[in-house]
Amino acid sequence: MTRSLLLRVLFLLGAAASTAWASDVLEFTDDDFESSIPQYQVILVEFFAPWCGHCKKLAPEFETAATKLKGTVALAKVDCTANSNTCNKYGVSGYPTLKIFRNGEESGAYDGPRNADGIVSTMKKQAGPASVDLRSVEEFEKFIGDVDASVVGFFRDLYGTAHSEFLKVANTLREKYRFAHTDETELVDKYDSNGEGIVLFRPPRLANKFEDSSVTFPADEKINSHKIKKFIQENIFGICPHLTEDNRELIQGKDLLVAYYDVDYEKNPKGSNYWRNRVMMVAKKFLDAGQTLSFAIANRKSFSHEVTEFGLDASAGDVPVVGIKTAKGDKYVMQEEFTRDGKALERFLQDYFDGKLKRYLKSEPIPQNNDGPVKVVVAENFDEIVNDDGKDVLIEFYAPWCGHCKNLEPKYKELGEKLENDPNIVIAKMDATANDVPSNYEVRGYVEYAWMFLFFSFLCHMGHPKYNEQLSIYSSGAQPAARGPHAALNTILCGPQPSGDRHVCLCIVAAYIYF
Repeated sequence: MTRSLLLRVLFLLGAAASTAWASDVLEFTDDDFESSIPQYQVILVEFFAPWCGHCKKLAPEFETAATKLKGTVALAKVDCTANSNTCNKYGVSGYPTLKIFRNGEESGAYDGPRNADGIVSTMKKQAGPASVDLRSVEEFEKFIGDVDASVVGFFRDLYGTAHSEFLKVANTLREKYRFAHTDETELVDKYDSNGEGIVLFRPPRLANKFEDSSVTFPADEKINSHKIKKFIQENIFGICPHLTEDNRELIQGKDLLVAYYDVDYEKNPKGSNYWRNRVMMVAKKFLDAGQTLSFAIANRKSFSHEVTEFGLDASAGDVPVVGIKTAKGDKYVMQEEFTRDGKALERFLQDYFDGKLKRYLKSEPIPQNNDGPVKVVVAENFDEIVNDDGKDVLIEFYAPWCGHCKNLEPKYKELGEKLENDPNIVIAKMDATANDVPSNYEVRGYVEYAWMFLFFSFLCHMGHPKYNEQLSIYSSGAQPAARGPHAALNTILCGPQPSGDRHVCLCIVAAYIYF
């Protein structure tokens, strides 16, 4: 191979590599951020730190989303470790922080999903107007044929009072729902002869005989933004929606029954609706009888983490598995196999409403020997150890795979050894991945950031009904105060404290000894 040919090959390989690694995510700095942002009608910006574990996890999803949205919505990133002026200006205090900018101005925080498909879906709703202007019957039919529900306003007088109220709601809820409006005479006459009205159209693929495919805003109510929001939130999902990563935050958080099976509306819509219809058939009986419970279906594999949280098999199966999770976090599992006539589900629900079901609790076995300096807490003995009225308890919620948790372990054990002879103090730990944590102890995550991020609960017995204080510990040196009868405990660990009832919390001490 001649030297010139070799150079040509190397050049082509280099160009190919450069092309292969070209990113569709824009990168801004302190020098060009303010001049670049106004060039985009809508842009999503990630403020990140290179060392941040969650940022690394988001990176490939963000990149994929940027490629899918290319030409529609731009995605950009700012390295806050090198561009502190920009990050400080926009109040970035944690990583990653995602913000939406519109025409050069900050529009608000991005609160949508952080996977590629979720980002694409959310940002498509941010592109263009909050409410689409439908200029023909064909455009209308195409709009309501989407996989998501549609909210359409019919106004003979566009930009009148009713339409203005509708647009207010569309601007507020554009990330969550799809909005459109029209003044086409044929459509207005068909859907609201009064000349102004709102209709919610459910996705055609979820059509069923148990509920109407569309719901109309009450004709006798005045159209205002508050009532429109209420109307949408009460009707958008119907009796039994399809729970996905994109809409889970809108559906979960209340008393909810979910049937998990091989839901796939792209490859098998008929099979997906077969089991959904059976859930709806039973659900409607109880709802019509005045019972209160929300229902949904979800793909067993996509929500495998939830399935396993119920102690159920997340692998493929012929019939749905069912669980109920209440707003308080209590879980109930349908043990009987789902039957095609719906009778098993009906029995399960009847027992639930009659209060006959035993709450499901995911728990490791109670240790036979628990005499070590750090007490092992599992779900089954949590109340016995942690909620003991006569003791002060420091409990660490950890994950076995967490590197920072492993680093903390010897120091935490050392703390336990120093205090194990005090009958009033308990140092404890709980594997939060293998045990259900009580809902009032909100464990959001583990120590994945380079910043110290521990979750403890400090229980103080003060001569009156005990109180719980949930604390998040950061390496920033935050110093929440705690009051308790054992000032000596703080003295042992921290040295003398100022007089009075304010002491450095034991939780902070645990964070300090880690460092």
